[in-house]
Amino acid sequence: MKKNELVKGIVERVDFPNKGLVKVDDTTFCTVKNVLPGQKVVFRVKKIRKGKGEGNLVEVECKAPNEIEANCPHFGQCGGCTYLNLSYEDQLKLKQDQVKRLLDSILCKPYEWEGIKPSPINEEYRNKMEFTFGDEIKDGPLSLGMHKRGSFYDIVTVKDCRIVDEDYRKILCATLDFFEKEGLTYYHRLRHEGYLRHLLVRKAKYTGQILVAIVTTSQNDFDMEKYKDMLLKLDVSGSFKSIQHIINDSLADVVKADDTRILFGSDHIEDKILRLNFKISTFSFFQTNTLSAEVLYSTAREYIGDFGDDAIVYDLYSGTGTIAQLMAPVAKKVIGVEIVEEAVEAAKENARLNGLNNCEFIAGDVLKVLDDIEEKPDFIILDPPRDGIHPKALSKILSYGIEHMIYISCKPTSLVRDLEAFLAAGYDVTKACCIDQFPGSSHVETVVCLSQQKPDDHIEIEINLDEIDATSAETKATYKEIQD
Repeated sequence: MKKNELVKGIVERVDFPNKGLVKVDDTTFCTVKNVLPGQKVVFRVKKIRKGKGEGNLVEVECKAPNEIEANCPHFGQCGGCTYLNLSYEDQLKLKQDQVKRLLDSILCKPYEWEGIKPSPINEEYRNKMEFTFGDEIKDGPLSLGMHKRGSFYDIVTVKDCRIVDEDYRKILCATLDFFEKEGLTYYHRLRHEGYLRHLLVRKAKYTGQILVAIVTTSQNDFDMEKYKDMLLKLDVSGSFKSIQHIINDSLADVVKADDTRILFGSDHIEDKILRLNFKISTFSFFQTNTLSAEVLYSTAREYIGDFGDDAIVYDLYSGTGTIAQLMAPVAKKVIGVEIVEEAVEAAKENARLNGLNNCEFIAGDVLKVLDDIEEKPDFIILDPPRDGIHPKALSKILSYGIEHMIYISCKPTSLVRDLEAFLAAGYDVTKACCIDQFPGSSHVETVVCLSQQKPDDHIEIEINLDEIDATSAETKATYKEIQD
């Protein structure tokens, strides 16, 4: 293979995350994204390093045997979903095989593998979306939606997105139509000029409360009261609880606030997970698939088992404290550590809301905070961000010598990297499974139970010498020596 050459091949398998292994001939393989096992594809070689090639998909010449028609008209253009051209059962099998292959690559001892647990719903499951303003083609009409697959600049208007419910679609279409008529420009990420940046929508699964945040620069003084009035007239199945105007002049293409103006209602919505109540603000971390999150947290609770009501539990990378609050009723104290201050404040408020007085939440980096906590843990729950645990923080966690830990990971490649340190420290994986939090996408959650395998200091042998059937004093003397 040569760079920029067009090459054909058969997709042998797809590894996490979305990396297809394409067989060109008996000795030549190349990695290509956005493919399915069994497809015959044409790709353009992007680079070759150390004998391994990477390519960009040009065409699917022959479909996979189990490939189906995607139920979303935006699939293939929009970069949000990856596996909508597989049945949900086949999506689950693909993800399960990816995670199992990664775990088996480093685990030598047998462990209990529970496979993958499906999401209770695989359409219209998301409770939060961030849509971006832009254009689909250069200098084209205003668009509002998701980034085009493989593009940093082009935006696809996803009017018929299937991973959100009808209220999201109505809000998106009404917002785009409103600002098109107003003639307002989108923020150009290269020139740093323009007004409209993002539309953030959250909808609580159980309460139906809706939060809408329109994010703009300060390069216009447009009266957003008209936008608020338009939204409140929409026929939605949920109810608007919060409408906000967020000013963001950051050069980075992220949703953040330099200033927040409440146009209607409060600054948050409310929802439940496993009968616990939560206040969810604009930037609070909250699992984006509420029903599947309940499966995830129930699984973690099951893996933890009974650690005793006098136990000190660390919930590291605790977010808004969901796991901590689930553990609180069966522990003496739960200490949550989270670097995002807003999430910590939300965790404290949610604990008060649920009447839990044995939860302590600390804002700070796990690496630094652990040195300042006086109570030593009896159990540790880990739910780090996608990149996993910082090596120095991991070293401190291992130094506690805790008998059992639970590791929840949203990126199995980071999990496997961190597990190597646990294995070296004498831990074994005793049980594992994955949970499909994100149907249609390439993402998956993994839950692993870790147990410390400490060598026995000594072996106790109890022998009743009078009951030994021995024919000689010498034999009895030998047993006596063993017993001593």
